[in-house]
Amino acid sequence: MTDMRQNFSDDAQPQGEAADPHFTSDPLDDAAELAAQPIGCVLEVSGAGSAIALDLARLNACMKDTDPSVALSGQVGSLIKVRTNEGWLLGSVRDQRHDRRGEGNVLVAHIDFLGEGLEERLTGKLHGFRRGVTRYPIPGSEIFPATSDDLRQIYASDGRKSIQVGTVYPTRDIRAGIYIDAMLGKHFALLGSTGTGKSTGAALILHRICQAAPQGHIAMIDPHGEYAAAFRNTGMIFDVSNLQMPYWLMNFEEHCEVLLRSSGNDLQEDKDILAKCLLAARSKNRLAQSLGKITVDSPIPYLLSDLTNMLQDEMGKLDKATTTAPYMRIKSKIEELRADPRYQFMFSGMLVGDTMADFISKVFRLPSSDKPVSIIDVSGVPSDITRTVVAVLSRMVFDFAIWSRGERTTPILLVCEEAHRYVPNERNSDGNSVGRILSRIAKEGRKYGISLGLITQRPSDLAEGVLSQCGTIISMRLNNERDQAFVKAAMPEGARGFLDSVPALRNRECIICGEGVSIPMRVNFDALEESKRPASDDPSFVELWSEAGGEEEMVFRTVQRWRAQGG
Repeated sequence: MTDMRQNFSDDAQPQGEAADPHFTSDPLDDAAELAAQPIGCVLEVSGAGSAIALDLARLNACMKDTDPSVALSGQVGSLIKVRTNEGWLLGSVRDQRHDRRGEGNVLVAHIDFLGEGLEERLTGKLHGFRRGVTRYPIPGSEIFPATSDDLRQIYASDGRKSIQVGTVYPTRDIRAGIYIDAMLGKHFALLGSTGTGKSTGAALILHRICQAAPQGHIAMIDPHGEYAAAFRNTGMIFDVSNLQMPYWLMNFEEHCEVLLRSSGNDLQEDKDILAKCLLAARSKNRLAQSLGKITVDSPIPYLLSDLTNMLQDEMGKLDKATTTAPYMRIKSKIEELRADPRYQFMFSGMLVGDTMADFISKVFRLPSSDKPVSIIDVSGVPSDITRTVVAVLSRMVFDFAIWSRGERTTPILLVCEEAHRYVPNERNSDGNSVGRILSRIAKEGRKYGISLGLITQRPSDLAEGVLSQCGTIISMRLNNERDQAFVKAAMPEGARGFLDSVPALRNRECIICGEGVSIPMRVNFDALEESKRPASDDPSFVELWSEAGGEEEMVFRTVQRWRAQGG
């Protein structure tokens, strides 16, 4: 390596000057001339990256450049270019260390290869950039700063439809674009710890998609009621007051999750009883009679009273040696759901009619009627059936996509906030149906025109394999080391150097990599207008605790709403 540093020192000297063995160079006043001077050389080459030596004096000179990209040359997270026979090879600096041998003027670093471009013969500028590497450099190849003009070529759109979400770091004016079809066609994930601007980032991306495709079909599961404020003008807001999701849309597995609370052998016995009675109740509908043969999963309307009558009839057929406990367990649970006002959005007697087509059209925005987003606020749904409600909605998207094959394809984007709740890893899984259907959408959805967007603050709690199915990863700051390692393991090789900077990102900054972008990029998200932001701002304790007055009335009103929940 000492010989390699000496070779670079000799090659880098301007003609007519004596070679200095210590990488020393005078700062250059001319910025263009500075960017044209090498800052290091390649030491070792591997398939995904390279070890390089950098001249510390040259890096210090570059720091004074007015071009922010040149000023950051050689620093961790910056981009550099390597000269090859065909043109330029672009790389991202992953790490640095001081080479203590010699006079201390050398830094040793590792870079990840990102792509390559051609060199314009007259000007030396980079053009025709493309992802991937076809011709590797050889040890001793010179390394140069990547200028803002280079980055402008690298991040330029290739003509595909894209949305602009921010500014590429470290530049001031190069726009960061995401290719819509590539991002949605292979799913995406938005990750970030609490307080990093994750909800605002999600709102920004969805607003940009709606502007580019105003007749889209987007359904978002909102567990905290944050996004209603962001999409009151461009979307439909559904909560327990107007969702009106018919209970009979549930399949048998979802019925079991809601109606059965037993375990072990009792659970299997209860399932057998429920399957028999549920099929009989569905069969009483005239629609079932016109179809001929139906299954226990068929979305055929039935009356809850018919189901309880079937249970009563089956219980009456028992001989004296058989216990009636399983029948009474199911029957009492049904009566409890019918009587509890919190469940009226799903188990109301008004939801017996065949409203399946209307429900699908309403929730999945078919047609969109210039409001392509539906925000499904499940914050008011009782916690014991929240995941079942999400499972029904997710399965409706998937089943609709399957059974509409042969029609004109109608892609649907399903966005799931707090995704780790619904698709947990094996350690936290309890076998709920929502995890299975979302995992299936992640694996098979793109074949049917379903796009999945996962938003979470705990990616390490997601099911194994689900994150790796997301073709585009948008990662904001992650504070937990386990989350950082989990995301890094799901990344393509060339993006891992970028992800080393994830713990150091500022609020509203992110790393975007994968199918939706040409190469990985660090992006500063655009600021959203106040009217388009979600209601996710943290309260100011100092300000709110400095005010007083009206607490008694506030507590009284809160207690009234509390007692009247679901009414």
